[in-house]
Amino acid sequence: MTTLRIATWFSRKLTELKQCQRGNVAMIFGLAIIPIVGLVGVAIDYSRYNSAKTSLQGALDAAALMLSREVSSLSQSELDQKALAYVQANLKQTDLKGLTVTSTYNNASGGELSLHGDASIDTTIASILGVTQMNIADESTIKWGNTKLRVALVLDTTGSMNSAGKMPALKTAAKNLLTQLQSAASNNGDVYVSIVPFSKNVNVGASNYNANWVGWTDWEAEPDILNPTAGGAKPDQNTWYTTSAGSGCPFTSYAQGFGCVSAAQGTTNVSNIPSSGNSSGLICPGRDGGNKISRKIGIIYNGCYNTWTKCVGSNCACSTTNTNICTCSGNGSSKTCQTKPNYYEHTWRPTNTNATYTPALTLNSGVPYATPAHSTWNGCVTDRGTSSGPSNDYDRKVTAPSTGTPASLFPAEQNAYCSPQVMALSYNWTAMKSTIDGLYPDGATNQPIGLVHGWQSLVGGGPFPTPPAKDQNFTYNEVIVLMSDGLNTLDRWYGNGSSTSTSVDKRMYESATVGTCANVKAAGMTIYTVHVNTENGPTSTLLQNCASSPDKFWMVTSGTALNDVFKQIGTELSQLRIAK
Repeated sequence: MTTLRIATWFSRKLTELKQCQRGNVAMIFGLAIIPIVGLVGVAIDYSRYNSAKTSLQGALDAAALMLSREVSSLSQSELDQKALAYVQANLKQTDLKGLTVTSTYNNASGGELSLHGDASIDTTIASILGVTQMNIADESTIKWGNTKLRVALVLDTTGSMNSAGKMPALKTAAKNLLTQLQSAASNNGDVYVSIVPFSKNVNVGASNYNANWVGWTDWEAEPDILNPTAGGAKPDQNTWYTTSAGSGCPFTSYAQGFGCVSAAQGTTNVSNIPSSGNSSGLICPGRDGGNKISRKIGIIYNGCYNTWTKCVGSNCACSTTNTNICTCSGNGSSKTCQTKPNYYEHTWRPTNTNATYTPALTLNSGVPYATPAHSTWNGCVTDRGTSSGPSNDYDRKVTAPSTGTPASLFPAEQNAYCSPQVMALSYNWTAMKSTIDGLYPDGATNQPIGLVHGWQSLVGGGPFPTPPAKDQNFTYNEVIVLMSDGLNTLDRWYGNGSSTSTSVDKRMYESATVGTCANVKAAGMTIYTVHVNTENGPTSTLLQNCASSPDKFWMVTSGTALNDVFKQIGTELSQLRIAK
């Protein structure tokens, strides 16, 4: 029975008793009225007491959360003053009297703040029994800092992010999330964040070209379609071995997937082989359009074939067994290879090491123009493994790279659609927001490479430095937030950059126990996934399955809704635990 119903019932019965004229009613009424009034008063005042206690508890909780952001910089007197002010500001019940709040702060193992509140309320009808007030006491204790956060933001920066306002929305949402995470840190290092933009590739930074974890085999290789060991072949003999300076380009987009450019890694298409300047006689493949080998779309080849009629040295060789075109004699440093009249040989990325060419190589600071140095790399790497396919799950794990195991290295790839550069774990919030501002949309979608590099950024190794050592007095929550607006279309081995590739998907999630998603979860990390679906396409079951739990997957249908989702994630990540 509610307080209002009790009071109404009591008022009605009291009126009936007062009007009754039967025998002993007045005497009975006189004897009974005092305990009845007292009991009703207790019920009414007890209800008021519970309401006041709930109000005080809520105000103490809110005040403790607010104070946690600044308590480390306050004196005890300042803390007590602010605690009282915050509690008063958050009280929903205003008839409390004599409110006092005492504060206790302990900064061991992070921080613990306790607020104890005392107050009273005046009674109403219960005062008939001599109870004029009821005392209220409550306490709130929060703990923080014993849990530290390390978060990897794995962000899709593919070409499709250029539509429907998604890229500007991502920048706004990501920067707001960073602000939330910064606010959750009482001290530097409480929260670390890494940023891993991805497309088909991940950009680990061109300045790492001397690092021993970079693999250069693919970067230095001639185009597969021209390489016999990769199943390719040169153009027909009448074309290839008669091409020299001034001749027409022997490549076509239709036949090879690319044409010729004016210099190694160049962007200027040419119809004839240069006959003067630094690139004279150099046959330089242009950017691959993927017309013949779809997975090669966007690849920039890092070298040229030179044109020669004679080569002396142990590294010289004819590329054909047709002795009517080229023959070799001698051995060692005296080995001599020479073409027949009107024929020319071509060597991919030639050097002067144990080989002297006629015509001589033209050098750029000691390096042949046909053979660009590693320092010209743009910083992008592709999936770990061998050139022909995945190997030993290097593409799905964070196994340390080893120079003795080429498949474990991070393979450099000069890609025209290279994604923005990653940022390792940091609490430099200004630099992180600048990194977000620098994002741009380009390229195809390879979520597996983004996810595994996000994981790598949290544990270190290869492109990422070893994270700061963990303090045994703290608990560490390691989290990956993976945001993508589409389905997987291309990686090192599979896909064409436009159609969904289930082969790419399976590298990330093959089953609940197989794939990068499973590996990350098994390592004790939490995965949040966000599907930005502005094209009214199907929900990404891949991202759903990859999330650590159903409540950690979101699908939004507009770019602007991304901000709300990131805010929810930020609230979860930065929420302080109320202990009592």
